[in-house]
Amino acid sequence: MTFRQSILKTIYPAVMGVSNLLGLKVSVNKNKENIQPVQSFYNLKFADNSDKEVCMSRFKGKKVLLVNTASDCGFTAQLGELQQLQNLYKNNLVVIGFPSNDFKNQEQGTDNEIETFCKVNYGVDFLLAKKTGVIKNPLQHDVFKWLTFSNKNGWNEEEPGWNFTKYLVNEQGVLTHSFSSSVSPLSKKIRQHCN
Repeated sequence: MTFRQSILKTIYPAVMGVSNLLGLKVSVNKNKENIQPVQSFYNLKFADNSDKEVCMSRFKGKKVLLVNTASDCGFTAQLGELQQLQNLYKNNLVVIGFPSNDFKNQEQGTDNEIETFCKVNYGVDFLLAKKTGVIKNPLQHDVFKWLTFSNKNGWNEEEPGWNFTKYLVNEQGVLTHSFSSSVSPLSKKIRQHCN
C-alpha cells in the first residue's frame, strides 16, 4: 500500500460522513416497475483477472452486485465492505469487482498487482474482472453496456459517475438498483436487498 493509499484508507470514514452530510452524489436508482431486460443478463461473459472466462449464467438464482473498483480512490476502503457484504450474504449474493482506470488514473496497476493489493489490504476474495472500461465510450465493457443502456437492461441509462458505483441484479437476471459511490456497501440501502 502506498502512502497515499494508506491516507485514503484512514480518512475513508470522514469522506463517507461528509458525503452523506452534504448529500453529495448519494443516489439510489430503482427499477420501480420491475421492467424486464431486453437482452438477457445471463448471456454476458467477462474475463476474470487471471484471464479465465466467466459466464453470468453460472449465477442464476443468486443476486449479483457489480462494482467498478479502483485501488487509489477515496472510496477504496469499500473493497473491505464489499467483502464483508459478500460474507454476510454468501448464500444469496455474488460480488464482482470490475477494476477500471476511467476516473483520474486511480487504477494504474496490472491485473496481478490489483488482485494482490485487494487481497493483502482488504482481504478480498470476491471475483475480480480484468481491468476494463466502464463508462460510455468505445472501450466500455459489454457488462457495463448492459448495465447502462436501457435497450439492453430495460430501464437504466446511468453510467458510473465515479469509482465504486454499484449495480444490483436479482436472482432472475433483472437489474433492480444502482447505487452511487457514496452509498456504503454495508448500508441498509443495499443490505435490505441482499437477502
